Amino acid sequence: MDMTEYAHRIEQLKTKLYRTAYLYVGDEATALEVVDETVYRGLKNLKQLRQVEYFETWLTRILINQAFGELRRRKRESLIETTPESSAERYDSLPLKEAILSLPPDLKAVVILRFFSDLTQAQTAETLGIPQGTVVTRQRKALELLKLDLTQEDDDES
Repeated sequence: MDMTEYAHRIEQLKTKLYRTAYLYVGDEATALEVVDETVYRGLKNLKQLRQVEYFETWLTRILINQAFGELRRRKRESLIETTPESSAERYDSLPLKEAILSLPPDLKAVVILRFFSDLTQAQTAETLGIPQGTVVTRQRKALELLKLDLTQEDDDES
């Protein structure tokens, strides 16, 4: 794959990459940074891509690693400076977003890739490096947890 084809394929994937990054990190600016870094690292490591047909999966894996790295960096920073959450921030969040972010990392990854990045179960399994049956199991468990979490929030508001 040459640089022109790389740029063309990145252009086709940019919306999907941004959406996936946003769901992992939770804010627009950081998601854009994650996507930028992913595109840069993908280009830098393009020679490591063995099979061109797995380009999207390969790039999504880089994106996930970048998002996790950003989340770890944020966690370290928040431990250093802990500021109380303002009431505006509390009311600004969406219940589904909060519910997804509260899932365990392995379940959250499956939900984001399957439902928000539009990957198939096979592509999700390939991206995460797990068997397809594990994707099915994690998806089912995540959906059950999301259903419980969202119904509890509805009960709390009543």
